[in-house]
Amino acid sequence: MMNPTLDVIHAHGSVRAYKPDPVPDALLETIVRAAQCASTSSNLQTYSVIAVTDAAKRARLAELCGKQAHVAQAPLFLAWCADLARLERVCALRGYTQVTEYVENFLIAALDAVIAAQNAALAAESLGLGICYIGSIRNNPREVIELLELPRLVFPVTGMTVGYPEKPPPLRPRLPLEAILHRECYNSDQDRALYEYDRAMAATGIYNQRQVPVPGKPGEMEDYGWLEHTARRVSQPTRTHLRQVLQEQGFALK
Repeated sequence: MMNPTLDVIHAHGSVRAYKPDPVPDALLETIVRAAQCASTSSNLQTYSVIAVTDAAKRARLAELCGKQAHVAQAPLFLAWCADLARLERVCALRGYTQVTEYVENFLIAALDAVIAAQNAALAAESLGLGICYIGSIRNNPREVIELLELPRLVFPVTGMTVGYPEKPPPLRPRLPLEAILHRECYNSDQDRALYEYDRAMAATGIYNQRQVPVPGKPGEMEDYGWLEHTARRVSQPTRTHLRQVLQEQGFALK
């Protein structure tokens, strides 16, 4: 069963090459209004988005975000931020003190931001634009905070490049539904689905059909695929400084 909305969802692919055409301001506002229609915890709306079109600032963001060329190339960059600063003012206006020091407070704002961002992504794609999420906005958060002049209690959760794609993006297969959908309780028996997905990803050629040694089996080789790539990636620590930066921004994370 499909419909136009599902067609847009199923056609999603990350775009990393854009035409130079700017995104009209009217489209930007349409996209952000769509983001505002997303669900938000208790109607608190604890997020903000910084739209960056200035070429020099986008170039600086590209440096801070892992030197990804498309961050500078895309005519529009959106920084989706967890934002409790606005509610700080709401409380001041009514004579209250906002509670911000617990993990839950940050989670509410972070979830609000990413739910809104996904609405924006679908809206942009429905309008013929392409997007790519930029998690590496968290590589150098202090510098991003300074560049975007983010006040206390505002933190950049994710970035997003937006523009007209040079060509349709490649579509990657997703995990089998049985690995994601659990009925009544969590199902830990997922090996078959994981190996099936490993083969599906290998067929895309994304890993260049490399072979690597089988762990614990000297002399044996196996195809380098999603399983090996993913296991290597998540076995390394990343962005270990985030807690400190969050605390500097006023999120104590108790």
